[in-house]
Amino acid sequence: MSSSGTSPADIGSFWLASCDDDLTPRPPLAGDETVDVAILGGGFTGLWTAYFLSQHDPTLSIAIVEREYCGFGASGRNGGWCSPRFPINPSALTRRFGKETARAMLQAQQTMVDEVGRICEREGIDAHFNPVGVLTLARSAEQLSSLHRGFDAYVRLGMEEGCELLDADRARAAVHATDVHGALRLRAGATIHPGRLVRGLARAVERRGVRIYEGTEVLRTAGHSDPALVTASGTIRARRAVLLAGEAYLTGQASHRRRLIPMASTIMLTAPLTPEQWDRVGWSGGECLSSYAHTTNYLTRTADGRILFGSRGAPYRYGSDMCEAALRENANFGWIRDRLLEWWPTLEGVDFTHRWAGYLGIPRDWLPSVHFDADRRIGHSYGYTGHGVITSAICARALAGLVAGRQAGAHAPYVREQAPNWEVEPLRWAGIRYVQNAFLRMDKAEIAGRRPPLDARAATYLGEP
Repeated sequence: MSSSGTSPADIGSFWLASCDDDLTPRPPLAGDETVDVAILGGGFTGLWTAYFLSQHDPTLSIAIVEREYCGFGASGRNGGWCSPRFPINPSALTRRFGKETARAMLQAQQTMVDEVGRICEREGIDAHFNPVGVLTLARSAEQLSSLHRGFDAYVRLGMEEGCELLDADRARAAVHATDVHGALRLRAGATIHPGRLVRGLARAVERRGVRIYEGTEVLRTAGHSDPALVTASGTIRARRAVLLAGEAYLTGQASHRRRLIPMASTIMLTAPLTPEQWDRVGWSGGECLSSYAHTTNYLTRTADGRILFGSRGAPYRYGSDMCEAALRENANFGWIRDRLLEWWPTLEGVDFTHRWAGYLGIPRDWLPSVHFDADRRIGHSYGYTGHGVITSAICARALAGLVAGRQAGAHAPYVREQAPNWEVEPLRWAGIRYVQNAFLRMDKAEIAGRRPPLDARAATYLGEP
């Protein structure tokens, strides 16, 4: 893959347009050099890994190589949540790993939310960190059943103090949306300006001596006796470790082509609402807001009073192709506009000022992977399934610990050699497209008050962890 040439203006992300940084590219790599640790990827994973490594050992020489610019991928295009939710839901976590491990993983997510806030304060990063919690609405009888199952899972884990079940009246008082049947509130969680966070992190690690090369594509990686990142303009050799931190973009590396699939997500952003509009919308708490829809939705109230609404993106492309133009051409902006007005019909005619889309990485079993092979001196962290703002920090801390020889977190389930492979094409394309289509049909039936499609159970089995 070569540099896409996609500018911040082409992407359309509000976060990149308002990140308090003019996004002037850092110089590319020019020639060979040797460092202690070389990192592929200048998003949250690579930056957090460099940050925690420099905490462990300030004497380490670290270089980050980024094909575009820091924040180009999901780190600069996401929904602005510091979510305490793990990529796998509490019930599935408990079923797969047991109660104690599930509770530890969820508590780690909650703890990291607060840690990100402290790091922003310590490093002087004005990322609009706002610890407002998470509110998930049930907007149908079926979603209400899912909501109660979710609450029961937290109770079984002994974590009921961190969540609250709201009946229909209390939920409607919190958010004046249509068809609200109830809600689940998680007290942990925050909203954040991810563009300011990712660009601020880049400046923070540079202050610690980390070198960042932008506009530099890694052609291949090498391990064993001579670990290195090989680019067209030079090779960075690493005395201690080469670390791969490209999330969905790792599918461009032969070693990770089937470890992840890149899935698209789409976002639209309104103009700032008037006080009268906010009175009609409610949502005065500004929580990270969503519902139990199958096609996923996530809403954020920005610091300047806008509504961000994110949902499904362009359909999966054959061979895990990550075409930037396809993101914009096939994005489901009409679907998102209709969903926003379905939630709040009184917003008819509201202006939308920004719209964008991006790729996120999904492993076959929905579980992230963190690994460092001390013999080959190569490691990786990937697979956050859309929960990367917090999960990337947790996984980066684990990866940095492994490189430093520390054992904290080394026994978490996501510390493993690799994720299972996705199916070969065309099976992968056919299966993913089927599930995407089925989830859309399920949501449309629910919105229209119809019975679920006959294949709803099969699609849920295939498409959820």
